[in-house]
Amino acid sequence: MSKIEVNTVAPQCGTTLTLGESGDTVTLGSGASQSGFGRTGTVDWQTGSIKTATFTAANGEGYFCNTAGGSFEVDLPAGSAGAIVSIQDYNNTFDSNSLTIDPNGSEKINGGDAGGPIELTTEGEGVTLVYIDATVGWRSIHQSTFADTGTNAAFVTATGGTITEDGNFKVHTFTGPGTFTVTCAGNAEGSNEISYLVVAGGGSGAAGGSSAGGGGAGGYREGKTPQCTYTSSPLTCTSGSNNGLPVTATGYPVTVGGGGAGVSNPTCGNKGSNSVFAGSTTITSTGGGYGSKRTPSTLPGGPGGSGGGAGNSVPGSSAGGTGNSPPVSPPQGNNGGAQGPNSGNYTGGAGGGAGAVGGTGATYSGNGGNGVATEITGSSVTRAGGGGGQRYPAPGGPGGCGGAGGGGNGYGGGGPNPSYPNGSAGTANTGGGGGGAEYSSGAGGSGIVVIRYKFQ
Repeated sequence: MSKIEVNTVAPQCGTTLTLGESGDTVTLGSGASQSGFGRTGTVDWQTGSIKTATFTAANGEGYFCNTAGGSFEVDLPAGSAGAIVSIQDYNNTFDSNSLTIDPNGSEKINGGDAGGPIELTTEGEGVTLVYIDATVGWRSIHQSTFADTGTNAAFVTATGGTITEDGNFKVHTFTGPGTFTVTCAGNAEGSNEISYLVVAGGGSGAAGGSSAGGGGAGGYREGKTPQCTYTSSPLTCTSGSNNGLPVTATGYPVTVGGGGAGVSNPTCGNKGSNSVFAGSTTITSTGGGYGSKRTPSTLPGGPGGSGGGAGNSVPGSSAGGTGNSPPVSPPQGNNGGAQGPNSGNYTGGAGGGAGAVGGTGATYSGNGGNGVATEITGSSVTRAGGGGGQRYPAPGGPGGCGGAGGGGNGYGGGGPNPSYPNGSAGTANTGGGGGGAEYSSGAGGSGIVVIRYKFQ
């Protein structure tokens, strides 16, 4: 192999000088510089020096900046026509900790204010800047927000409850106690969170000796991950840690609350039982409040997910039970209705529902507060309606109607007369409140727990 060293090549008019042949490499000696060949690509990327703190960039170089440890600044070099600098998010952290690019002195970026910096705040963002002149300063000629990680998508896989499919989503429905067992936690490219619905058992109505209150609906709590597509209820959590729950490969216990048992004259109703999903954040929905009986002194309806309705007191005035007790956000239910007049037609208040307060007794007993609808199972179902109040005397008017969503109807008669039905029960697995009655009240409806996630 021959070696030729050339120190100087004198320019010759109309002469073509060829260095090397096809496939050869022409290398400049150590310390030598070139001009007139132009740049290869845009910048020389400094892959051996990942930047983690404030530094000054050099013309012709590109930098990967890692802001995982906190925000910092890139100081641009003094501008000269054709100078070029590139910046790129190293590992998708600019959205958490921003990167500031600051021009030299009073120079501009994209014709902005003299000395005005720009801030990169988008995950995976990168920008290439070329210095043009004093009017525009540094101009961004290329900008990217490429943040795909190249990870294979993995999806949640689980067992437990009754499993159905709705398009690309699986639905686990628990109507009794069980365990939601996650065998694969998935990832963000597929799915790694679940949506949930947790409804407690409804309270039972009172058997009042006349004008008994209806039972309150069981507490209603719903959370929806953005990975799930369905029309959720107005009570769906949309912020914070309960907006869908992340999962790990483990078993999560599920408790489904029973409805409060119906009672016989003259007794206050029974509170419903709590439903619980012990996920990464434990979601507890409180049993519905009981309806109160007629008494010679004030006796409010029982507190709970939704409050129970008040029985009539003579003299005095009984209030409905407190809903959303204990308080959560969004609220899990509403207050029960107050009693009606304590002379003539004695009417009880109705149980509160997830979507509305219980009706106050008037000429007729109050109607139960309505529940709310969700499509978490794949079709729209309304749950957690309050139980209707009881009216006395019976002939001439009905008891209060149960609220939409499984609330039981209140009794419109006096005594165990077959011509007048007892208070009706809340519908099973809706958390509906039971209806109030003179002789035998309606039981609360049992609750339900539903889990939904993307599986493909």
